[in-house]
Amino acid sequence: MWRVLLNGALLFPFLFLVFRKTLPLIFRRWSDADVVLVSERLVSSVHAIMATTAGIIVVSSCSENVITNRHWLATSFVVSYGVPYMAYDVFAMYLSHYYRFQVKGHEDYRGHSLRTIGSFVRKEFLLVLHHIALLTILLPITLFFRNDHGDFFIGCLFLTEISTPFVSLGKILIQVGLQDCWLHKVNGCMVLLSFFVCRIALFPYMYWVYGAHYSLPLYAVPLHIPIYANLGNMCIFAPQLYWFILLCRKGYRLYMRQRSSNHLNSASSPHTKPE
Repeated sequence: MWRVLLNGALLFPFLFLVFRKTLPLIFRRWSDADVVLVSERLVSSVHAIMATTAGIIVVSSCSENVITNRHWLATSFVVSYGVPYMAYDVFAMYLSHYYRFQVKGHEDYRGHSLRTIGSFVRKEFLLVLHHIALLTILLPITLFFRNDHGDFFIGCLFLTEISTPFVSLGKILIQVGLQDCWLHKVNGCMVLLSFFVCRIALFPYMYWVYGAHYSLPLYAVPLHIPIYANLGNMCIFAPQLYWFILLCRKGYRLYMRQRSSNHLNSASSPHTKPE
């Protein structure tokens, strides 16, 4: 078990280092902040693809009996790759924060310090809290509190990562100056769609599946499952709902800005008389 955990702990920092060393050779004008941001997003996408693959395998293998069916990946992936990734990602987000403010010339960011760490935690509090919640809620539930039941639902939680590659691609496209291309617009729609399906609708779906197994109506499911399961789901679901609202607002602002720009362009273009 510890050997596998060590492998997971080495994989993501290693990939981050490879991307960080390789990207400046391709994009020579990028600052450290640009390189670190894109490296972080690429590693996030790798983890998301791994988690999604594991989730599909677990869910499809345990769909006949969502309570008692088992698959070794449900526990192994959390311990071997989920926990190391969450710990790594907090550090990677801090580096991205640090270099971003260093490039802007903030005096406090001439070197790493408790002040820069505190500033990062305050600015990215919800993201840090989300990672800590996964480490302190998902891991104990996976290992100790579910009594080897519910691998199907652990697999469903893996599927929340489906939207991550689209979110990462959007930030990378902006980074390389392609925010006005058709790919960025299509990707924006995919971000909203995948985020809603796998991070919002997925939670009531899991309650519905549980209720169907025990022939319970949906509204009765929260009273039938342990309180720690409800609290864990709420701790994971609440920030997802908040971020989805932010994504919808951002998408609406971009749509209105594009619409206004098109209107101005059409108004300023010369009108030709028909021959």
